[in-house]
Amino acid sequence: MKSDGNIALKSVGSVPALGAPKEKAKRLVPSKLRRSGLSLLLGGGVVVLLLAAWELASGIGMVNPKFASSPSRVIASGIAMFKDGEIWRHIFSSGRIFFAGYFLAVAVGVPAGILLGWFAKAQMAFAPIVAAMYTTPRIALMPLFIIWFGLGFGSKVALVFMSAVFPIIVNMQMAMRSVDNDLTKVARAYGANRRQIFVTVALPMSVPFLMTALQLATGRALLGVVGAEVFGGSEGLGYLIQYTGATFQTDKVFVCVVIIAALGMAMDRLLMALNRRFDAWRGID
Repeated sequence: MKSDGNIALKSVGSVPALGAPKEKAKRLVPSKLRRSGLSLLLGGGVVVLLLAAWELASGIGMVNPKFASSPSRVIASGIAMFKDGEIWRHIFSSGRIFFAGYFLAVAVGVPAGILLGWFAKAQMAFAPIVAAMYTTPRIALMPLFIIWFGLGFGSKVALVFMSAVFPIIVNMQMAMRSVDNDLTKVARAYGANRRQIFVTVALPMSVPFLMTALQLATGRALLGVVGAEVFGGSEGLGYLIQYTGATFQTDKVFVCVVIIAALGMAMDRLLMALNRRFDAWRGID
């Protein structure tokens, strides 16, 4: 009976251990919230300090407002531009070019990068071309795009596409070449064929590379939009930056820059949220 009692006590004593992971998870949630709050506080504090220093420098004459403007002037100019309504036409034009070129780059770059990374002969055949185009400044190709596609929508989308597609190809190529050999050997030991290894091992392991590729492509695509509109456009945020800069309307230049930066930040946050969904699919907490 004593032994039974001891067993009973041990079993009762072991019950809280079953709930330990849940309690640990509950403790981790406030910790994550505190880190997020601290990050927001520090990041926001630095931005506020820089804006305050900029405003002060402009107010006391350390910088010429005509050339550097000030946060208050930029905010006032932004409000006036949105009230006027003309800026919406430029935002829509730039957004249309950006998303057309960006999604076309994703549709082409992801499968192309996977093929080049998965098949050794394809990689050997096309690696020199990819390396050459990856390092070539795409803005240098804009005169050719204008000759081929005209001054309209097509030439701008072509520049955005060329700016964004090669970072995606290179990253996906590296993803396929970085597959863990140990996992591949284990899959083969269990009788997996090449297609099954690709679907169950290579693709899940390529997700972090894909997210990095999409983030890099976002920045390159935004640069392509501005470059295309500055080079040969009559509307869009890039054109507006070029025009207002040439007429010394620096506050309007900053408004356009802030809008482009906001689009980039929104895309980055969206990709981070998508990455968390993929982490859950890959079994990462």
